[in-house]
Amino acid sequence: MEDEANLEGSTNKIVRIAETESQQLALLANASLLAEELLPRAAMKLSPQYTSGVDDPRKRVADRQNRAPEQREWKRKLQRSIDRLRDSFCRQHALDLIFSEDGDSYLNADMYINMDNTVEEPDWAPSPIFQELYAKLNRMANIAADMFVGRERFATLLMKRLTETVILWLSGDQSFWEDIEEGPKPLGPFGLQQFYLDMQFVILFGQGRHVQQVIYDMIDRAMAAFSSTGMNPDSVLPSDDWFIDVAQELSVE
Repeated sequence: MEDEANLEGSTNKIVRIAETESQQLALLANASLLAEELLPRAAMKLSPQYTSGVDDPRKRVADRQNRAPEQREWKRKLQRSIDRLRDSFCRQHALDLIFSEDGDSYLNADMYINMDNTVEEPDWAPSPIFQELYAKLNRMANIAADMFVGRERFATLLMKRLTETVILWLSGDQSFWEDIEEGPKPLGPFGLQQFYLDMQFVILFGQGRHVQQVIYDMIDRAMAAFSSTGMNPDSVLPSDDWFIDVAQELSVE
């Protein structure tokens, strides 16, 4: 029991060391390298066809066939472990973006609804949380370019998954949509325009059809909530070119 406690304590210390984005990405890079390349190579070298010294080609083929199901299952387990590590990484960084240390949300319905408390038109730009998401993805992409040499696909999937985690959280946030659709204060023209702008901004850097479809569904939902007030969204929203131009101003800086 004492040994197990010491081992658990050592493991916790290792996890706590990976506090910065660079350290956490390095952990992911090393784990994926182990799972995808180093461990499979080591397992191959330890297989009977390498250790027995048998030169009979037919026996080597038979050995490979007998061990193939076991090796496939082993690889699947390794991949699931890496996927869980990646998802945990994305979930933690998404929560860090969405919530403050005190538990207050940076992504809530009030940030859109309260925009119509004034008649003065705001200076249009994507909301801070989505600007921070974009900045975080750029930072991580630059770090990952050095760490995932030869395994760029893993880095790309990681960035895609982080964006997806934030968008799916917003899509599934029941309190957000209850306030937008049924709250005491309706979504106004400025709030709708800001939400549309934020979603168009994410589309610029968000990868994958699934993420984009979720975004389009949320836009439709926000427009339906606005329409329920008796106003036509098309009468208050600028053209799509306006949204793209404003969103691209930040994405090219």
